[in-house]
Amino acid sequence: MLEAVVFLIIGLVFLVWSADKLVFGAAALARNIGISPLVIGMTILAMGSSAPEMMVSATAALDGKTDTAVGNVLGSNIANIALILGITALIKPLSISSGVLRRELPLMIGVTLLAGVLLWDSHLGFYEGVLLFVLFAAFIIAMLRISRNEKNNGDAFIEEQESEVPEGVSNTKAAIWVVIGLIILPLAADLLVDNAVIIAQYFGMSDLVIGLTIIAVGTSLPELAASLAGVMKGEDDMAVGNIIGSNVFNILAVMGIPGILNPSVLSEYAMGRDFWVMLGVSLLLVAMALGKSRSINRFEGAALFCCFIGYQAYLIMNMTA
Repeated sequence: MLEAVVFLIIGLVFLVWSADKLVFGAAALARNIGISPLVIGMTILAMGSSAPEMMVSATAALDGKTDTAVGNVLGSNIANIALILGITALIKPLSISSGVLRRELPLMIGVTLLAGVLLWDSHLGFYEGVLLFVLFAAFIIAMLRISRNEKNNGDAFIEEQESEVPEGVSNTKAAIWVVIGLIILPLAADLLVDNAVIIAQYFGMSDLVIGLTIIAVGTSLPELAASLAGVMKGEDDMAVGNIIGSNVFNILAVMGIPGILNPSVLSEYAMGRDFWVMLGVSLLLVAMALGKSRSINRFEGAALFCCFIGYQAYLIMNMTA
């Protein structure tokens, strides 16, 4: 058991590290071949924080653990808002001024409701997975168009996103990081999932709960790092934007993966319990971000954090469900 915990932590560390290096190398290569920083920022960098979830979901689905893959999506989205934004707002209240984010928030709610429609019958099918990927491509195109329009208005989020694109990196160095990331990322995901299953079996945890707890929190670490870095640099819109984008990507891209790779019946709790928690914290975020103050203060951050702790405690007390 102790060995499984150690290997799980090792897998998690290398998963986050390799995803970061893969995104860094890919973004640098894209910039070197002439792709604009705006496009790179809204695609490669924006999707980068969801890379661990994507790889873990693919690995879990191929192992026949579709509940774990879906639990990873639902749990990561809950953790992104309740845990990460909660902690970030406790450290420093977040002001939201970006027009792009105010457009992304309703899209995030729409995508979240779509997830509920697809999970309603507790089954995730192949064509549902394909639909999610088609909508994912449409979302990227839509955000690029919105971003181009807002860039002319000096939108803070667009400027912050572009500033994160690496420059001055040689093609050789960038390519090396891409190769390293592509090699280590799937190996780390496999190590993480295999040992998470061992731990789950030891404690009698269901596949869904292991995805909602250990794996979800672990794969959300890139979002935590990005949000904390953003708020420390005074880039509040970037901190919130990383979470909104990640949640949309998780549902459209990450949840589409198990649908395509391993269509199957899901635990009834995914829809009957966890979807509603995800929708609830998403609506809380919208109410805070689009309210009169257009900010998330420390009290609201504390409320989000308490929601997360309460939810995790409930899962642990009912870990076979």
